[in-house]
Amino acid sequence: MAFVQPTLSVPTSRLQESQDLLHSARSAGDYLPVQKPTKSFWIDSPDANPLATEGSTGFLPAAADICIVGSGITGVSVAYHLATRFTREEPLRVIILEARDFCSGATGRNGGHLTPNAFIDFSTLEAKYGQLEAMKALDLESHTAKGILEFISSQDIVDEVDLVAGGHVTMFVTDDEFCRAQKDYHAARAAGVDLSNVEWLSKEEMYSIYGVPYPGAKYGGHNLWPLKLVTYLYNYAKFKMPLSLHTSTPVSTISPNKVGSPHRWKVHTPRGSVSCSYVVHATNAYASHLLPHLRGPSGIVPTRGQVMAVRASVPLDQFKGRSSWDANDDFEYWFPRPVTTISEHPLVILGGGREVESRFEYGEIDDSKCSEVVSKVLRDFLPGLFRGKFELGREPVMEWTGIMGFTSLRDPFVGPVGDLDASSSHDSNYKGQFIAAGYSGHGMPRAYACGEVVATMILAETRGESWSAPKWLPHHYLTSQIRRVNDNQTMPSK
Repeated sequence: MAFVQPTLSVPTSRLQESQDLLHSARSAGDYLPVQKPTKSFWIDSPDANPLATEGSTGFLPAAADICIVGSGITGVSVAYHLATRFTREEPLRVIILEARDFCSGATGRNGGHLTPNAFIDFSTLEAKYGQLEAMKALDLESHTAKGILEFISSQDIVDEVDLVAGGHVTMFVTDDEFCRAQKDYHAARAAGVDLSNVEWLSKEEMYSIYGVPYPGAKYGGHNLWPLKLVTYLYNYAKFKMPLSLHTSTPVSTISPNKVGSPHRWKVHTPRGSVSCSYVVHATNAYASHLLPHLRGPSGIVPTRGQVMAVRASVPLDQFKGRSSWDANDDFEYWFPRPVTTISEHPLVILGGGREVESRFEYGEIDDSKCSEVVSKVLRDFLPGLFRGKFELGREPVMEWTGIMGFTSLRDPFVGPVGDLDASSSHDSNYKGQFIAAGYSGHGMPRAYACGEVVATMILAETRGESWSAPKWLPHHYLTSQIRRVNDNQTMPSK
């Protein structure tokens, strides 16, 4: 078969270089989200964010039992999972504080994918942490997708959140990328992972179906409108328990409360202070603003991602399905939005391109602007890959940036904050403070479950019970394990 060769606008084979640079990434210092960020399709489309300015003026409670800092999917997931376990006999008061508008951080600026990892990186995880931990890493993402899909179904909001069950295609643009994926697949299958939904497609099959001459793997996946999902989760939680949201309320510092106070902590904002017994750091890339020991490559490195919405030149039926995609070691990712008629040209959400920047956008905290060089390669990416389906030079409908939080392990930090600070005692310096952050560009399939973990940890403490890790939780996500792993110690067998 003769192939029409595509033109890739992005460099390939840069994954290892990006990882090496992450280990030496500069600290961004003390920072909060910038004001007037770029306009995101998810946030700034008409009527998309009814909670945008909720609680931004007026009364700010002086006290709460639990204060959640951050209103993205992690913070709202913590509130949701508290609410689903809430009983009237334990009148917990929960408050969410947000520096900007509701859900205006990475959750409101991402690519809209809900695709649990099927097998990618399995062999690397197995070598570092052991087979069971590698399997749990997949299990957590499956648990997240299952939980979100069950919530959407139970609330009958499939259309409201634009949920599409189109599957997912990973396309391998280099031989090395393909070989590593094959190795991961066989390692996962040997471990007993159910891979019955994975379909390998040769370059000939991919070209015949999609018009791209690269091999691929297709497996289960969804896409949706992330902000709308988080809005429904918040409203559900608010209906179930005492919960308030206060936007435009950045937290400046957290200090111990005075001796004799019924609450351990005082959370300071420009609008006043809130006393509370528990603090949840659900700020992802901005965690080091309140937790200075998380600055630098051993902590959470802010990393700017860039996304655009571009109109296709052909109807949806010429895309041969509604799959979401990723390629080039997951640097690029895209999917066609739902359409109302078969003849409509879909809007495609495309993200990526940061590998053209010399430092991969590590340390960048400003989402009020876009990178010009990233804009150029993103504009050229789909026209060069899918010949005839996108117009070269066509301006995107919208283009925006968001700040992700990367860790050197590329896995999140979940659990008590004090366990991450070698200079502190958890019982004294940070008791009652928890974190779930550092998703490394892969938050949608992980943040919901990590929020659940933190919620159950807090409830166990308030009830005087022992906390037990769920069977799907990788132990190497836990803050109690992170320092050992950073010291190049392998996980013990479980």
